[in-house]
Amino acid sequence: MIPMIELPQVSKVFPNQETGQHVQALQDVSLRIEENEFLCLLGPSGCGKSTLLNLVAGFERPTAGRVLFAGKPVENPGPDRGVVFQDPTLFPWLTVEQNVAFGLRNLKLSPVECRRIARRFLTSVGLDSFAGARAHQLSGGMKQRVALARVLALDPRALLMDEPFGALDAQTRDRLQDELLRIWQNHRKTVLFVTHNVEEAVYLADRVAVLAPAPDSIGADVPIAIPRPRDRFSAELREAIMALMGVLADLPCCVLPSQIEPAGETILLREGG
Repeated sequence: MIPMIELPQVSKVFPNQETGQHVQALQDVSLRIEENEFLCLLGPSGCGKSTLLNLVAGFERPTAGRVLFAGKPVENPGPDRGVVFQDPTLFPWLTVEQNVAFGLRNLKLSPVECRRIARRFLTSVGLDSFAGARAHQLSGGMKQRVALARVLALDPRALLMDEPFGALDAQTRDRLQDELLRIWQNHRKTVLFVTHNVEEAVYLADRVAVLAPAPDSIGADVPIAIPRPRDRFSAELREAIMALMGVLADLPCCVLPSQIEPAGETILLREGG
């Protein structure tokens, strides 16, 4: 079966304009994500997680290797890959409904159809009563739900999510994680979710791929075999979190035991020093 996303031995080098040297962001990374799979890409800051997501999105081109989506080379951004960033980047001069409907205009749909689809996905993220609000009237979590509805309205085959809940408080983050899982289970999209949060990765993912800093690539590939729906407070989930931490601790080029730290109820990976 052809995977939805495939990166066979992909490398990415960025030129440093100040020094004239080059920075190796990714080297010989190989990754395969199946259709409808929820994969979390985990790793410390600076290991190339966002670069990999940008390659899949088509925002960047690999220096070596190929990025394949449904078996075809990725050359540009496309509506088949919806991207949700950490910053929701809403248009402040548009209403919530207009923000969600914005991308639908390019599909040459009628205004009535655009509004119907926008309302449908606002309802799916619990914001139908805020359709006429502006961005400045929304909380951070509400803005991120609008951004998610805007992407879902375009009906992409895959969701590419770059630490979308990283800037939120713990309670809002947990609520949006549950919302995302509900939407994913209803719509069955392929999800590539970038995070440096161990607990988040275990709670969300079918599988966790650990990205080590260059010149390494995928340091570990860990299936999360916990039935859904998951209880974030269950012993089974905590055991899986500790098991993943053990895997991370065994990767000397990625994360040392001293680099794994609790932050309240959240376990994060610190950038190596």
